Amino acid sequence: MSSKSLDYENLNENVKKCQYAVRGELYLRASELQKEGKKIIFTNVGNPHALGQKPLTFPRQVVALCQAPFLLDDPNVGLVFPADAIARAKHYLTLTSGGLGAYSDSRGLPGVRKEVAEFIERRDGYPSDPELIFLTDGASKGVMQILNAIIRNASDGILVPVPQYPLYSATISLLGGSLVPYYLEETANWGLDIVNLRQSVAKARSQGITVRAMVIINPGNPTGQCLSETNLKEIITFCYQNNVVLLGDEVYQQNIYQDERPFISARKVLMDMGPPMSKEVELVSFHTVSKGYWGECGQRGGYFEMTNISPKTVEEIYKVASISLSPNVPGQIFMGLMVSPPKPGDISYDRYVRESKGILESLRRRAQIMTDGFNSCRNVVCNFTEGAMYSFPQIRLPPKAIEAAKSAGKVPDVYYCLKLLEATGISTVPGSGFGQKEGVFHLRTTILPAEEDMPAIMDSFKKFNDEFMEQYEDHKGYSRM
Repeated sequence: MSSKSLDYENLNENVKKCQYAVRGELYLRASELQKEGKKIIFTNVGNPHALGQKPLTFPRQVVALCQAPFLLDDPNVGLVFPADAIARAKHYLTLTSGGLGAYSDSRGLPGVRKEVAEFIERRDGYPSDPELIFLTDGASKGVMQILNAIIRNASDGILVPVPQYPLYSATISLLGGSLVPYYLEETANWGLDIVNLRQSVAKARSQGITVRAMVIINPGNPTGQCLSETNLKEIITFCYQNNVVLLGDEVYQQNIYQDERPFISARKVLMDMGPPMSKEVELVSFHTVSKGYWGECGQRGGYFEMTNISPKTVEEIYKVASISLSPNVPGQIFMGLMVSPPKPGDISYDRYVRESKGILESLRRRAQIMTDGFNSCRNVVCNFTEGAMYSFPQIRLPPKAIEAAKSAGKVPDVYYCLKLLEATGISTVPGSGFGQKEGVFHLRTTILPAEEDMPAIMDSFKKFNDEFMEQYEDHKGYSRM
């Protein structure tokens, strides 16, 4: 029988090339072990509610009423739901053409896009145009839409920070483009090295690659750093000088765990810099309801905002968005609620502040517990998680461990993470899935396990790690960094 169209060897080569480590070999093995009855702690993906984070009450009340609008007609609805939640549900239902079950505009509900624009103006101090805001099924869909518009062929390069979130490497592979890595400096708390950035571009150009876009992830994933205003100015100047569009992945902007380096949006810095850059540099910024103290990953709500993008290009992006008809409407409502939460004086305000503040304060403490825990381990060094929701410790593997990994046919950090999983049930992601310098090994773990469970998890990690190092070290002067 002749081969079939969907036999593996006949698949699109770009599909086979793309890799997504967050749901890769470690995750699959963890799922197998879970089926066998082993307790697994899934720290491989930033999925807050799956690790016990409670949803905020107010947005769930509003969306519940939107999903079941007949409740609004019940004379006892005010006994169950606060008046401000009822009012907001009625507001959002008036924005739709038939409730949450009806398609919206392909860019999203105009009323919600207006709320997003008002949020951006409050945050940055500069007006935002709702017509240049597209609501999306999570930020990831928005990133894919924009990369799809940018990448024409294998000669088009996208600058991506390494270590990077594999959404970028996977999507670039899928679209047939070229990833151009620029390395963050671990010894400078994962800061940007502008010299390395220029070298990366020069190398790509020497290989016939046209660098068309630059990705920044701020705060960083997997590295957890917050970009300084100085760094952002350097990046914007670089994009201006090299005629490169800047893609600002800012989905962790609520997740800040220190006071020295607050989140500043790329858009604010661009506007502050004034003409000609503020009028010339192309910028697309992304945000989501999946992170921060909301953590509503399953709702798939996101947006992107375009700055200095040609009107004809905006029309083409709208056309392509129209192919999918509509982003999911409940996710759009969640986005509206995130950018326009209860205000002082509202019935639900105090509870909303108490819940959101409690989540952020706990995450800050967990970030410190995890950093301190990793740094207490043999041959492990970890920068403090300034923002986002991950730790990315460097694991200094002994030569014998590297040889054992090679004998097993595994990348060294994959080997280490598999051993960790088998021994402790802790499911992480090896650093090789994000990119790292040659001969250097890491793992990524979220800081999301429940705070009360964190000391036991770190004790379990330390016990495994120290026994692993004891097994593979040759005790001839090999020591911690």
